[in-house]
Amino acid sequence: MSAPLALVLVFAFGYLLGSIPFGLLLTKAAGGPDVRSIGSGNIGATNVLRTGRKGLAAATLLCDAFKGTVAVLVAGYVAGPQAALIAGLGAFLGHLFPVWLKFKGGKGVATYIGLLIGLAWPAALIFIGIWLLVAWLTRYSSLAALIASALTPVGLLGLGLPNVAALFFLLTIFLWVMHRANIVRLLNGTEGKIGAKG
Repeated sequence: MSAPLALVLVFAFGYLLGSIPFGLLLTKAAGGPDVRSIGSGNIGATNVLRTGRKGLAAATLLCDAFKGTVAVLVAGYVAGPQAALIAGLGAFLGHLFPVWLKFKGGKGVATYIGLLIGLAWPAALIFIGIWLLVAWLTRYSSLAALIASALTPVGLLGLGLPNVAALFFLLTIFLWVMHRANIVRLLNGTEGKIGAKG
């Protein structure tokens, strides 16, 4: 098998794994509403939380992270470090743009963390630490994710992982684009805070 074909295959593997819509599947299995019909219409854990089912939201978060971790670990084991990065890109894009849901998926934070766990777990701890600190100080989940993701490539460079940093620089751009409505609300002072009612 040629190297280019192998990379195409690992990208496809990552994409298909990443495109599994756990938020939608879990809420339907639990007899809940179609998560796409409420809140932001996204399939991620934050929107699942709007169903009032904290357990389902937590399960969605874990599953969305886990699919990213599995994608890079399997690809890396089978085809090496470069393949792991390609599979990671595929998994992230699969989550954002799942073919099964007309390319409308989640915003990518959980899968982003899952990829970090698989590729550079110390950076995942740094991301989570920054997220928790910013969320505690501001009570804005979106702002915490935006700041933590912006600092992630810098942290990866500091860990001596330039190739992984380059991937996460790209993923951070995608993540910020997916949060563009949140950014507008943050600038306008209308973004919902963690724990706020209504």
